[in-house]
Amino acid sequence: MNNFRLLLSGLMLASTSAVMAQGAKNIRINEVLTNNTASIVDEFGNREAWIELENTSFTTYNIRGMYFTTDRSVLDPKMSVPERIKRMRVIPNGDPRTQIGGRQHLLFFGNSSPAKGKLHLSLPIPLSEPVWIGFYNGNAVELIDSVTVPALAADQSYARHGNDWSVKSAENATPGIENFIKTDETKDAKLKREDPYGIGITLLAMGIVFFCLALLFLFFWIFGLIMRHIDAAKKVAEVQPIKAVTKTVEVTHDIAHATGNILQDGLKTKGIDKEVYIAVISMALKQYQDDVHDVESGIITIKSKDTTWTDEGSQMTHFSSPVIPTTHNAPKIPTTPEIR
Repeated sequence: MNNFRLLLSGLMLASTSAVMAQGAKNIRINEVLTNNTASIVDEFGNREAWIELENTSFTTYNIRGMYFTTDRSVLDPKMSVPERIKRMRVIPNGDPRTQIGGRQHLLFFGNSSPAKGKLHLSLPIPLSEPVWIGFYNGNAVELIDSVTVPALAADQSYARHGNDWSVKSAENATPGIENFIKTDETKDAKLKREDPYGIGITLLAMGIVFFCLALLFLFFWIFGLIMRHIDAAKKVAEVQPIKAVTKTVEVTHDIAHATGNILQDGLKTKGIDKEVYIAVISMALKQYQDDVHDVESGIITIKSKDTTWTDEGSQMTHFSSPVIPTTHNAPKIPTTPEIR
């Protein structure tokens, strides 16, 4: 188990080192000016020799801890690392400008003093003589890039153009920006020059496609949620009235059942619930009063008429007073009969 862990750790370390090394290989020496008399000045107003680095990738890479050198003796593979470092100038930590963004540039001043700033190196650069410049990785062993700069006149620069180098005149030096910028260059030509393998445009196109797919997914997901809520609301609206009608029918059935029980109990108890039968007789009398009786103050005249109450009359005779004659010449009785 321990051996497996050691193997896994070694593979992870090796893969991390490979990725970092691949990122370091994207840093290139892009332009060099050795005799600065009219070119850019540093923070203190001084004109010094400068070296321009370019990040050729589209990702940011931090170059702190890497080395510059103008001493060819470091090319000896038998030289120890401490001896190499003595002949090199390290790029110090602590300056955010060492984080070089994709397709960006960074200038370092040579023949200077590190006391002036992080981008000032005590790297010896002869003014009017050829000079070899090497750029090493942080292990001081891996050579990332190098260039042999010919003897240059004042303010001339030596610049990279693809894999080729050429001398540029003083007015055409481009510190901190892309080399060989042409005002009449078409967009297609510029894109081909900046992205010769089409990696950038491919990543951009894929990014746009995946972004649009993500937007479509989000739109349809939200649309689906809204439609599900609408369907649920419709179902509730359709089911709720049925429930209300069903509830009303149930209540009505319960009331009818309770009323039937009251009537049955009244018949069984033979007059105990007299109020129910008094209400029934009063309703019957009210019907006759509205339909058939003569209008006389304090007098009720009952005429013969077949009604549905006759069936109930036979059942209630033993609860009420004697039956009133149903002839037209029946004797007049008080308006409010006494019921026993």
